[in-house]
Amino acid sequence: MFTRDIKLTHFVLLMSSINFLFFHYPFFQFVFEHVAYQTFNGILLITSLVILMLIVNAFVYYLFFFLSLYVGKFLLVITFIINSIAVYFVNTYSVIIDESMISNVLNTNFEESSSFFSFKLILYILFLGVLPSIYIIKAQIINVHWKKFLITSSLTLLFIGALAFANASNWLWIDKNSKRLGGLAMPWCYSVNISLFYIHNHQKNQKEILLPKATIKNQEKSVVVLVIGESARKQNFSLYGYSKNTNPLLSKTPNVFHFDATSCATYTTAGVKCILEHTNTSDLYEILPNYLYRNDVEVVWRSTNWGEPPVHIEKYQNKETLASKCTRDRCGYDELLLQGLTEEIKASSKNKILIILHTSTSHGPTYNKKYPPEFETFSPVCNSVELANCTHEELINAYDNTIVYTDYLLHKIIEDLKGLKEYKSTMMFVSDHGESLGEKNLYMHGLPLSIAPAEQYEIPFIVWVSEGSKHLKSQNNLSQNHVFHSVLNFLDIESPVYNEELSIFKD
Repeated sequence: MFTRDIKLTHFVLLMSSINFLFFHYPFFQFVFEHVAYQTFNGILLITSLVILMLIVNAFVYYLFFFLSLYVGKFLLVITFIINSIAVYFVNTYSVIIDESMISNVLNTNFEESSSFFSFKLILYILFLGVLPSIYIIKAQIINVHWKKFLITSSLTLLFIGALAFANASNWLWIDKNSKRLGGLAMPWCYSVNISLFYIHNHQKNQKEILLPKATIKNQEKSVVVLVIGESARKQNFSLYGYSKNTNPLLSKTPNVFHFDATSCATYTTAGVKCILEHTNTSDLYEILPNYLYRNDVEVVWRSTNWGEPPVHIEKYQNKETLASKCTRDRCGYDELLLQGLTEEIKASSKNKILIILHTSTSHGPTYNKKYPPEFETFSPVCNSVELANCTHEELINAYDNTIVYTDYLLHKIIEDLKGLKEYKSTMMFVSDHGESLGEKNLYMHGLPLSIAPAEQYEIPFIVWVSEGSKHLKSQNNLSQNHVFHSVLNFLDIESPVYNEELSIFKD
């Protein structure tokens, strides 16, 4: 069958049809759920989307194959392989392949990406990616004369334009749902958004905008430990009224306060950036650790995670660095961040100290591997990376155990800080974003904020203060930007960018 010649127009229509059948069930599932398909206008829209999907993809294939059969085959093979992987994640985790999800993928390290490996993923790649690719490689394609190419291309563009014009009454609906539709259309969801990611990333990587000089107002010894949580959602903290006791230690600790808060985004890179910047902006302003380090504050960053903005300080310690020096038990968990913490604070020659601990405790899908076995308070737990295969109880139990472990870590930090009698100290815990755990058939995080459920952006904001130090304001509904100004307040640092309204502490 591979030796039989096939005309280019027939080949691209066949490939577009296979692409349509293999990879666009989620796209049209969304369309049918949000369009009144019994009406004439609904029938027109759905029919037009089917035709456009077939014609536009075939037309793009046609362009590449006319220019070069070898390049066309290479790109089409890559497209089918990536499509198979993308549709697996769409079907398994109900994700949307938008720019923020592309950012997640490109900022994921091997340890995190390998946690998604499953036999089902291999089957997707083999049957939806590799098998069509074998045919693409072996197909004997008859190219067309340039005159026929121009005629076909012109007529196709006219037809696409006419079809778009016929749907003028549906443009508003398409515009309203463009993020969702664009995040499910293969291969456009990742090809366009990868381009956008690198364009925007290039803009962000321009030299950061330095903030105006800050002044340390006194020499009183002060230390702030800022814990940046990962995928911790407010709903599963018993401090916020959750029915299961996921905060057995913090709930009994004096001077612990909690606030309702929301994240700026539903993915790590944007969430961490928002926590560390003085205002929520797309510009690359100097972030908190860089700013304080430049203004003579001792700054230490310890991380078992990734996805933070560029950190320009002397004492940046990643997971590998910390693990190489670990002599205690449970070095494979976030407890690694706490080793030698009080010793490092005491060894500092400076009076103002900021410690940032970037955790990974509640990151899915392998929630059951994020805590030591002795913290498996709730069982049975989900042991599969395909979260939909677990019962809701198993999934929630595994996730809740990560919150119990987080409770332990925060309590341990507080106990360490209590031992530093000569310092006034505070511990602040803020998550980068929330997490979906099967609600509305959604899992994990990363949906565009405009359509994300509350589970993905309602986050915990937990604060402990030492006796005799700062007093907190009575307020609620905080943002991640409150962190920057609260840290400046606690360390008694004066700055032109300081906003008293965004500090949780009283002056």
